[in-house]
Amino acid sequence: MYDADYYVRNVQSDEHRQRTVNDLEIGGESSSDGEKSILYAQVIQGKPRMAVNEEGGLEVLKKSNRGRVVFLGDVAKSILYSLGSYDVPIFTDEPNWDEQRWELVCKSNELVVKIRSAHYWGFGLFSRCFYNRIEIIGPLSIRSRCVHDIVAALGRNPWEAVMIKSFERTTKIKMENHLKSWSFLIQLAKNDMNEDILKLEDSVRKLRGVNEDAVEFLQAADIALEEARTALADRNAPAVERALSRASNSIIQADPKTDLQSTNILLE
Repeated sequence: MYDADYYVRNVQSDEHRQRTVNDLEIGGESSSDGEKSILYAQVIQGKPRMAVNEEGGLEVLKKSNRGRVVFLGDVAKSILYSLGSYDVPIFTDEPNWDEQRWELVCKSNELVVKIRSAHYWGFGLFSRCFYNRIEIIGPLSIRSRCVHDIVAALGRNPWEAVMIKSFERTTKIKMENHLKSWSFLIQLAKNDMNEDILKLEDSVRKLRGVNEDAVEFLQAADIALEEARTALADRNAPAVERALSRASNSIIQADPKTDLQSTNILLE
């Protein structure tokens, strides 16, 4: 049986990573060029309720809106949240009588994300009848981080379907393969962040005993790196980044080559 964690743990280079993801069948469609990931997610909540403006863009629903109403859903909401800053999402297929059936595309820096919302059981009578097809185009490391953040923001496993047989029939993928597709990218993002932590930990080890005046800075770096590991375990990538930034600053101050210690003394 395929073990996503095993493969990701043993990825040694970007080239090897690319070959690995090329060999995967992601979301039932081969990622032959290694530049995209296709995933499927179960929608649980239909909200937030948004609007489609006259240009076909997504916008906040207001009383003054004249555009059509659209139910974005919890998965799409988490995707947009994970992208951070992004261009206005544009609907390539606008909702009609079914306000939860649509397609949109959104660009954010190096990523392009395409989302399709459709029902797969129960004639779309309830929010849980819907699923999202998610296509993410861009560099593998950024894609994996995006997927990691989607799951963290959503707070549940998006690949777990309400109606398993119907989900498999509609997506033409077995549930175990949905799990593999999501797990590979999530674990890859975790490994990238863990590698960043290990690099800073190595820097701290090299500075120990070099300068007696740097003890407090190294202790601060240790604390920050421990916080980074805790945040990583909690799938809190932004907190990992903040902790790594604090650790990096402390390491720079502890390094005698930077002369920042003497600068701090003069400022005091």
